[in-house]
Amino acid sequence: MHPTRKAVATAAALLAVATAAGCDADSDADVSGSGSAKPGCPTVLAEAKRAVAKAEDVDAPWTGPTSGPKAVRGKTIVYIAHTLANPGPAGVAQGVGEAAKVVGWRARILNGKGTTAGVKAAFKEAVDSKPDGIVISGFGPEIIPKEIQQADAAGIPVIGWHATTAPGPSKDPKLFSNVTSRVEDVAKISADWIIARSNGRAGVVIFTDTTSDFPRNKSELIKKELATCSDVKLLDYKNIPIPEANSRSINEVSSLLKRFGDKWTYSVAINDLYFRHAAPALRAAGKDGDGAPYNIGAGDGDPSAFERVNGKTFQTATVPEPLSEQGWQIVDEFNRAFAGEPASGYIAPVHITTAANSGGALSWDSEGYRQAYRKIWDR
Repeated sequence: MHPTRKAVATAAALLAVATAAGCDADSDADVSGSGSAKPGCPTVLAEAKRAVAKAEDVDAPWTGPTSGPKAVRGKTIVYIAHTLANPGPAGVAQGVGEAAKVVGWRARILNGKGTTAGVKAAFKEAVDSKPDGIVISGFGPEIIPKEIQQADAAGIPVIGWHATTAPGPSKDPKLFSNVTSRVEDVAKISADWIIARSNGRAGVVIFTDTTSDFPRNKSELIKKELATCSDVKLLDYKNIPIPEANSRSINEVSSLLKRFGDKWTYSVAINDLYFRHAAPALRAAGKDGDGAPYNIGAGDGDPSAFERVNGKTFQTATVPEPLSEQGWQIVDEFNRAFAGEPASGYIAPVHITTAANSGGALSWDSEGYRQAYRKIWDR
């Protein structure tokens, strides 16, 4: 077991016992103000509690690939982030760089700076450098369709991270693979956490970015799952593009507090960084960092999100992507492409991190992924 998880093994065992007994393992789990009131969705609530207990399990063994081609040497890949200000693409970039060194490749990191023009310029720079592979990270290929076709015509495989709504290979747009958790699973468990923790009674704000297919689809799925519980009320569906989160969040959160007051008990965002920028407004309004609104990030689980969760400062939970692990997976997928083999098909399982189960860690990755990939690559 990972050292940071040993401290929470007993807590996880108690959680399983409490769940089996029909109880809530969290002493403050019923925090919506409903007290012992009967929930409006008892069947949905019971299912949500079971799903959350499973997702909070800290002893997650490696379930990814254990076989594949040995490392193909001497390759160059270019990683294009929508914006490196987004900790998700930035964290995956670090994993890609680490894994590339292991297999003896060169990895270049380009920053699209959060704009379509920036992404297009970065992609042109990437293609002009004639790399062996290109990663598009944190943005959809729909904003660069001609460029994707150009790479395909040049025989350059493209792999996405959070690029399309579905994991795995894509024919249109042409991607060798898209590395991501199942957005349906992430969205559902985020909503289930709110349903379970509030005992089926919550006033919720969703923070999203509707400028790209992936985050828009995720937030719509969250909204759909929340609607399965009749006493969970959606107060607002707030569109704040990720590149604008820094400049807009404080005013938007202040406005929400004025409009909804104590009715606003929970928030879910398609990315953790919204709560980084929301914290000053919540603090200025006299809100307790460990109180309502209780916030869960439906991705990506960067170190700052873990710090907020561990410190109980305006974020209660995150559904983290295993960012470093997925960077290693991207390198493995390229290695399969270079060797003429199909994509691995691996999809990381969904996980929820809270202060109770993080063990003080600042990231989440499956056990043993580095060892597994090194063994596959013979490195």
